[in-house]
Amino acid sequence: MDDTPAEGQPAGYYHSRKDRIFVRAVQGEYNLGKELEKLRAMPRVRKASEIKFVDGPQAYSRHYVEPKDGISQLFHIHLEEYGPGGKSQKHGHVNEAAFYILDGEGYEIHDTIKYDWKAGDIAIVHNNCVHQHFNASDTKPARALVLKTKPMFVFMNMLFQKTVEPRKTEPAPGGEGFEVREEEDDYNHPSEGY
Repeated sequence: MDDTPAEGQPAGYYHSRKDRIFVRAVQGEYNLGKELEKLRAMPRVRKASEIKFVDGPQAYSRHYVEPKDGISQLFHIHLEEYGPGGKSQKHGHVNEAAFYILDGEGYEIHDTIKYDWKAGDIAIVHNNCVHQHFNASDTKPARALVLKTKPMFVFMNMLFQKTVEPRKTEPAPGGEGFEVREEEDDYNHPSEGY
C-alpha cells in the first residue's frame, strides 16, 4: 500500500492515503477449493484490543474488516469515534454506508441538508452524496459502527470517491486533550466522565 499522503495531509493518516486496496483479486482454481480452505483458516473473531485507532484528533477510525485483510470480499466495517466538537472529512462515494450510533449526539450534512442523530439511531449515507459527520457536543465524544459494501462497487468499476475537505489535524474547540477510548471494554455506553 502506498502511504504517500494526499496534498496537505500528514503521513500515516489512513484517510490521507492516495492508494488503498479496495478489492482483492478474485482468482484461483475453478472449484474454489483452495479459496475455501484459505477463507476457513481466517480468524472468525477479530479482537478490538489488537486493532488500534488511526487518525485523529477530531475523527478516529478502528478498521475491523477491510478487503486487504482477506477475511471478506464484500464488507468494510469500522468504528468511528469523534472527539468533542469533532468532525470527519467532507467526502463522497458511490457506495452506501450505514452508521449505527453507539453513543453521543451529532449530525450529518448530506448535500447541504442537515440530519440529527443520537445513540441508538442509524444514519444512512446514500450513493453519490457529498457528506460529513459531526459530533454536536463540545464536551463528550460520539461513536458509530460503520458498515459498507464498498468493495463490490469498486469491483463493478463504479469508482467515484473523492475527498472534498480532508480530516482536520488539530483538535476542535473543546476537544483539546481528548484521548480516543482505545482500551474501553463497554462499547455500548459512554465511559465514566463523559
